[in-house]
Amino acid sequence: MDKKMRLAAVGALFVVVAVASASAWVGGSNRTTYITFNHAVALPDVQLAAGTYIFEVANPETTSDVVRVSSRDRSKVHFMGHARIIGRPKGLAKDAVVSLGEAARGSAPPITGWFAVGAEDGRQFIYSK
Repeated sequence: MDKKMRLAAVGALFVVVAVASASAWVGGSNRTTYITFNHAVALPDVQLAAGTYIFEVANPETTSDVVRVSSRDRSKVHFMGHARIIGRPKGLAKDAVVSLGEAARGSAPPITGWFAVGAEDGRQFIYSK
């Protein structure tokens, strides 16, 4: 990837993270987070269209490594799967709630990490290769 394309990709990712973090609300031990994306993003085996979704630890009383992503009204579960607990990357702002990976042009960028606002740890999604 040449330098101009890389800068454009980083700029696009920054916009998604900025929009997502500005629209997030967090609460409870399950880290319920409402996140609004301004364009499509991806999770393992799932693509989420632009819109608002609920990210949460599925059952914090027994395990904290299963993440559930639901529609805003909880009528549909879009993703439920294991995720690794990771530390917040040093350069990620305290109010940023997702980190994104690179994607081919025209493809939805993968969500690589989800972080509760202000939390020092988060969840890394596991993608098969």
